[in-house]
Amino acid sequence: MTDRTHQSPSEHAPSSPLPAAPTIASIPNLLPNRSLLRWEILCVLALSLGAAAISATISFLGVLTAPESMADQTASLIRSRAENRPWLDLSFQLYAVVFALAPVALVIYLLHRTGESARTVGFDGRRPWFDTGSGLLLAGLIGAGGLVVYVVSWQLGLTRTIVPSTLEGHWWDMTVLVLQALKNGVLEEVIVVGYLLHRLGQLGWSPWKAVLASSVLRAFYHLYQGVGMFFGNLVMGLVFGWFYLRYGRVMPLVVAHTVIDVVAFVGSVYLIGRLDWLPV
Repeated sequence: MTDRTHQSPSEHAPSSPLPAAPTIASIPNLLPNRSLLRWEILCVLALSLGAAAISATISFLGVLTAPESMADQTASLIRSRAENRPWLDLSFQLYAVVFALAPVALVIYLLHRTGESARTVGFDGRRPWFDTGSGLLLAGLIGAGGLVVYVVSWQLGLTRTIVPSTLEGHWWDMTVLVLQALKNGVLEEVIVVGYLLHRLGQLGWSPWKAVLASSVLRAFYHLYQGVGMFFGNLVMGLVFGWFYLRYGRVMPLVVAHTVIDVVAFVGSVYLIGRLDWLPV
């Protein structure tokens, strides 16, 4: 960049174009060195979905060593935190949603530290119609495919019986389920797709190598659900990664993930016991 420290106002012609906005490429000292950037990624993942992946792997080892078959074991996604004490339970549910999003606030802060922002990964409201429309299309594609994978893998004994919600039927259940779905969409897509692919690209990773790493991470933190859902989420990660590489926006993925989880969480309340072919 040109040093203008000692230039006087007379040296700038009135018609001169404004200088280009600074970028990471033009101000390289804003970006941590490669070693620090690696540590940043590891710390973010250790505080969020990397830790979830390790927890899910340990849980899966417990599933494999249990006396029951995998299909005979259940995985409850949202459960009561204070049985028979609805207001205390609601407080815990809201606490869990809010503080689970702390890593998202962290990565947005870290992006700002390097001269970037949430807009860098497309986590903004600039294109609401595109984000909503493409998000709904992705939700239909991934949701339908995921349901098929779940039913088939459960019948093959490769997936645990997934119970999306075991809340006790309080007036606030639906609100909490929707908030949980939104939390999952924001947390997973901003960190595992937007942030991780962006940072790995800055480390020099090829786009598809980064997408594969992101997809494997997504698969591992779903491993507690069983082998079938591991591979189902691996495919979901590849599709979402391709979409991000193509359009550079994470908001459609947030919309898609949120819609998928809303249908799964809220739908389970009405469908349990009504669809004989659905293993819940």
